[in-house]
Amino acid sequence: MEIIIMRQTSWKNPLLLFLTALIWGSAFVAQSVGMDYVGAFTFSFTRCMIGGAVLIPCIYLLDKWKEKEEPAAEISDPAVQRKTLLAGGVCCGIALCVASNLQQFGIKYTTVGKAGFITAMYIVLVPLLGIFLRKTVGLRVWVSVALAVAGLYLLCITEGFSIGRGDFLVLLCAFVFSLHILIIDYFSPKVDGVKMSCIQFFVCGLLSGVCMLIWEKPQLSAILQAWMPILYAGVLSCGVAYTLQIVGQKGMNPTVASLILSLESVFSVLAGWVVLGQRLSARELTGCLLMFAAITLSNLPQRKQTGKRETQ
Repeated sequence: MEIIIMRQTSWKNPLLLFLTALIWGSAFVAQSVGMDYVGAFTFSFTRCMIGGAVLIPCIYLLDKWKEKEEPAAEISDPAVQRKTLLAGGVCCGIALCVASNLQQFGIKYTTVGKAGFITAMYIVLVPLLGIFLRKTVGLRVWVSVALAVAGLYLLCITEGFSIGRGDFLVLLCAFVFSLHILIIDYFSPKVDGVKMSCIQFFVCGLLSGVCMLIWEKPQLSAILQAWMPILYAGVLSCGVAYTLQIVGQKGMNPTVASLILSLESVFSVLAGWVVLGQRLSARELTGCLLMFAAITLSNLPQRKQTGKRETQ
């Protein structure tokens, strides 16, 4: 019985992150369509406020369920818990606001393929930044990162590679997304993941709203025209996917988590193939296979070692 529980726990978190990447990848179409009607800050404001609002009844229901399942559970220091939860939500919200808007503006000045490749470079930045936080990374994970980078290149880069204004903005976005992953890694074991996700959306939405009022001219008619992509991005991409990221990343190596999340690029290409009828070339199929190989390698069960524990 204990072995079964261990196996379920070991695969639960990667599965949640896999679903996160699937939702993000398929929601890319909705995000692109929404930008035909509204500005970047307007889109971010509306989708994040919807995402936060969707989680409020979920939090209420989950709290009621926890009371029934664990009536005797006690919180060591509620005041400290609240402060930690608020700090985590605010930090995640600020990082999410900066990263998502940098990506949105960067896409205006570069191709979608190059933007997808550069954004997913957080799979390299996360372990590099983790070194400064004393997070060790094994050889197998570094090999997985190398495979993933090669796969992303074949999948996304179909023209000559150069660094322009849009590429630089998206590169900054990748850096901030890597910080977002590390922030989640720090706070998620200490707080309720769904509540922290809710706070991060409202923080991101409010910050984007301030920028929207300063630099854009939002119109209700334009927002209503884009109601379907905004609702899809708000409910699924924000409310569901980012919450799954926080819950799924809890207790995982952040480098392995970033590898799984980078499958977003693969799913965006596959969504274009299935929904829009865009065929995949042999080069793109090879890139997808390399990406899946990298994820599989990074999540293979490790052998037990006596006297020394291998760090994934």
